[in-house]
Amino acid sequence: VQLQASGGGLVQAGNSLILSCAASGRTLNKYTMGWFRQAPGKEREFVATISLGGGSTYYTESVKGRFTISRDNAKNTVTLQMNSLKPEDTAVYYCAARDPVFPGTWAQGRAYAYWGHGTLVTVSS
Repeated sequence: VQLQASGGGLVQAGNSLILSCAASGRTLNKYTMGWFRQAPGKEREFVATISLGGGSTYYTESVKGRFTISRDNAKNTVTLQMNSLKPEDTAVYYCAARDPVFPGTWAQGRAYAYWGHGTLVTVSS
């Protein structure tokens, strides 16, 4: 499956952005989906994940209450709504599709088999 993330940009702190991840090649309803991010000089970190049908979502602590992950399997897309953005949210954001055959938990990048090119989010103070 090929993934393409979009929607990044430069925003002021407190504002919102919506990131989208479009898939092609296979339908997304076979995959748990996740968003990860990598800030300059830092390791990639887990942001959010959503189950196959969208009934379960999990977030890293720093974005709880501000970010919302959702999916539309009919449109083969996953979305990350980001509100109340902070400068520390600045990073390249990646969407990924998890393969259950891969070892690791939903919060670990190694559990995800397919990755899109990232989209840069810059939050100014």
